[in-house]
Amino acid sequence: MKMLRVYILITIVITLCLLPACRKHSEVENPPPVVDAASIEESLRNAESGYRGRADLSKLRDAIQTLSRVRDPEHRNFDVERSFAKYNYFLGIHSTDEKERDDAFEKGRDAGKIAKNMEPGKPDGYFWYGANLGEMSRESPVTVGLQSVDDIREAMNKVLEMQPDFQGASAFDALAQVELATRINGGKAETAVTYLEKGVALAPDNSNLHLHLAEAYLAVNRDKDARQQLEYLIKMTPNADFIPEHRDAVEAAKKLLQTKF
Repeated sequence: MKMLRVYILITIVITLCLLPACRKHSEVENPPPVVDAASIEESLRNAESGYRGRADLSKLRDAIQTLSRVRDPEHRNFDVERSFAKYNYFLGIHSTDEKERDDAFEKGRDAGKIAKNMEPGKPDGYFWYGANLGEMSRESPVTVGLQSVDDIREAMNKVLEMQPDFQGASAFDALAQVELATRINGGKAETAVTYLEKGVALAPDNSNLHLHLAEAYLAVNRDKDARQQLEYLIKMTPNADFIPEHRDAVEAAKKLLQTKF
């Protein structure tokens, strides 16, 4: 009887030891199914619809969640990654929740990096990688910003090499922001002005370029030119694809006119 109990105990131990191995083997034998191309295309269309309604942040969050479901580390899709990076960027700049904002920029940076590695001949990945990293640097200038300046410059210069007018010539804006943010470490407001003037010439309907050019003019004591940019921004017809961002820019312009003039 004693030997029987010992035998049963040994059998149970061996069985328990084998279970993880069997489970692991089963997982290898039956990996998660690859998302088919039709599902990816449908998700991209649905997510784009949510992005266009991003004035309601819940729609933008839904768009990001939609793409999250079709992201596969083993089978990356360029359009999914660049869109995921883009949508997270816009969530980050509009969210008032600090954790959500930081998470969005981090996810956007990582997806942008994946996209630029997948398609190094296209500007999308470089831009969204640099844009998200730039916002992370703005929020954490010491822990992130000092280490990331060269990466942001490199990414945005790649965009300018490929397609200067990409995303409303916003690579010029990003490079200008780096110059303004690093003035104590060699950045120059005059160089920022040059970048922004080039951007405005390429994309005159980009509201942020006008706002930031006004700020750069103020930094180099060109107050009259700054005022002209702000007044133009408030009256201009915005790009229909960027209405929420235009509204934010107009509010910022009005505050500058009240406080600086």
